[in-house]
Amino acid sequence: MFENDEARFAEQIIAEETVYDGHIIRVVDETVLLPNGRQSHRDIVHHAGAVAMLVLNDQDEMLLEQQWRAPVRKVTLEIPAGKIDERDTNPLDTVKRELNEETRLNAKKIEKITGFYSSIGFADEFMHLYLATELTPVNTELPQDDDENISMYWIDFAEATRLFEAGKIDDSKTVMAYLYWKTLRLQTGK
Repeated sequence: MFENDEARFAEQIIAEETVYDGHIIRVVDETVLLPNGRQSHRDIVHHAGAVAMLVLNDQDEMLLEQQWRAPVRKVTLEIPAGKIDERDTNPLDTVKRELNEETRLNAKKIEKITGFYSSIGFADEFMHLYLATELTPVNTELPQDDDENISMYWIDFAEATRLFEAGKIDDSKTVMAYLYWKTLRLQTGK
């Protein structure tokens, strides 16, 4: 049986140096004391956290965004997402804001699916994944980010499956959303 034995694995931070402090991330070099008494270094990326949305319309189509992603040097297909920031009091506020900014949609029904660490080996970013349905156009558009260049596509499940199986959907939050959508469809017999 699983036991949460944090005391057995916890590392003590001896020193921490900020290597970079930007508008999205802060990178630190930590010197840690391991449980066995040895010292080691940890490169840690701190992030405010984020939300992502599986947006499904009344035709049971998924909204995907196509955009350039500099870290992987390619165009990706992703579900709408965004960073939690000082404008938001909770992740649900971020969902509503990002839906407006990126998609120009409101969702009458928003349900939390799950939450997960996006890359736990070096970053503390926690992603909240939501399902957004019963969509309507926004009445008042919020300003979009100046540095985003996004194209949006509604795709049905067959096309999403084809893209997934071809490796064209390779972003973790989008993979998670697709698999959740697949599970929903299996439960409803679609």
